[in-house]
Amino acid sequence: MSNSNIEADPPDPRFAAFVYFQAQNGGLFLGKIPNPATGEPSVNLRAAGSVVDSLEMLLEKTKGNLNPSEDKLLNLAVENLRRLHDEVAADQEEPADS
Repeated sequence: MSNSNIEADPPDPRFAAFVYFQAQNGGLFLGKIPNPATGEPSVNLRAAGSVVDSLEMLLEKTKGNLNPSEDKLLNLAVENLRRLHDEVAADQEEPADS
């Protein structure tokens, strides 16, 4: 078995679907995806923070138990959502009057 086979090992479809679902929820709560009920984006930093915290906990608890593609997928989701959360939180803190 070569290293390329190991690196090409796709993520478990259930794991990938779970991570994508959580990332999508994070995007929804950060106003990056329109709310399906209203068609408008809205921000809920508390809910978005909960998604980020949950994925960070999953990352910590699964260390050493994921194949490389699963590890990469989860790390990218956490990094992107954390960055977006920080950006949206900073935008929320800016004064309205300029």
